[in-house]
Amino acid sequence: MAQTEHVDEHPADLATGAFVAHRNLLFTVAYEMLGSAADAEDVLQEVWLRWARVDLAQVRDQRAYLVRITTRQALNRLRALRRRKESYVGSWLPEPMLTAPDVALDVELAESVSMALMLVLETLSPTERAVFVLREAFGVGYDEIAAAVDKTPAAVRQIAHRARRHVDARRPREAVSPGEARAALESLRRALEDGDVPGLLAVLAPDVVLVSDGGGVKRAVPRPVVGADKVVRMVLSGLGRLESAFTGEAVVVNGNPALVVRFDGEVDGVMAIRVEDARIAGLYYVRNPEKLTRVGAETPLARR
Repeated sequence: MAQTEHVDEHPADLATGAFVAHRNLLFTVAYEMLGSAADAEDVLQEVWLRWARVDLAQVRDQRAYLVRITTRQALNRLRALRRRKESYVGSWLPEPMLTAPDVALDVELAESVSMALMLVLETLSPTERAVFVLREAFGVGYDEIAAAVDKTPAAVRQIAHRARRHVDARRPREAVSPGEARAALESLRRALEDGDVPGLLAVLAPDVVLVSDGGGVKRAVPRPVVGADKVVRMVLSGLGRLESAFTGEAVVVNGNPALVVRFDGEVDGVMAIRVEDARIAGLYYVRNPEKLTRVGAETPLARR
């Protein structure tokens, strides 16, 4: 009987296997730090180029090493993005992504990629954001974070405490169930399709905030609009200027209920919501065409 010769797996295959195994996690880390799927993909390209040159025999924990590279590359990109956002036309919103329904079942993941929380993260410094994301969303240890951001573990603990306090003061007051959020979204969809003013006022919180992002390409309000009466007038007057038929498709975007808005069947934008006390307290409408490339197919996300 012929003996089967044992052949060791090629190092390049091992590197590829490890990268693919952790890719969804690495993408999610980069996206939460950047708020841009396109930039997160660019970061992963840089991560792969660096990972492919690593001597795997010297790597004790491949996942931790990959997260470290991703964090460093995302931090570099985040600093460049902040300069770009200074010249952005109008309000800036994160890039929405169609996600699988099971993302909504992971409460921590769904909150960490929600439009509402990611807008709060925009108020942090790049290092604070990296530390907060790694610690709060992914449970990374202080020593590992310190290696990723080039700080001491003691400094990272202080940064984490400061960032958590900052975010807690600005994040949504309460978490609502996916069912409550879907019910509020359905009421909003029906009221918009019917042009129902009382229905809109019933589902919107009195101090609701509307933020829209056209990127200077599509019409959008230049700054947030506050108050149910103002928001209803703004939205319905916008719909009234269009002769096209409005439809809203309920989907899961960034792990939370949202609408893909179409006029005459053509995608116009994505409307995400923040719900408090069973009413919509935040409306986030992304119309910038460059940010609508991820609503045709689900983007896989992962925390581990």
